[in-house]
Amino acid sequence: MDLVKVGHWAFFLGLLLSIIAGFGGEISSLTPILIVLGLIVGLLNVSEKESTPFLVSVVAFLVVGLAGLETLKFTEWLVPILNNIIAFVAPAGLIVAIKQILMTAKSS
Repeated sequence: MDLVKVGHWAFFLGLLLSIIAGFGGEISSLTPILIVLGLIVGLLNVSEKESTPFLVSVVAFLVVGLAGLETLKFTEWLVPILNNIIAFVAPAGLIVAIKQILMTAKSS
């Protein structure tokens, strides 16, 4: 199996686990799994061309997840899902941001 397929499966599995576990509440043992999957996605699944849109999406998830949606009564089911997705995409965003910085420094 090539590395691109591993990255795609890691992305799919991370999102699926984030959503499914979110409906059951936050699961502390799931966070390290989501972090590892996020690191795999950041390393294998995001090309240089996709970096900027991916980083903008990561920032959007972080802002929405940290915006205090728990204060809205109709979103109590959404908060654990967003927390899980943040645990998944934040490491991927970190890896992609580091890759972008290195590419920028290399081209200078």
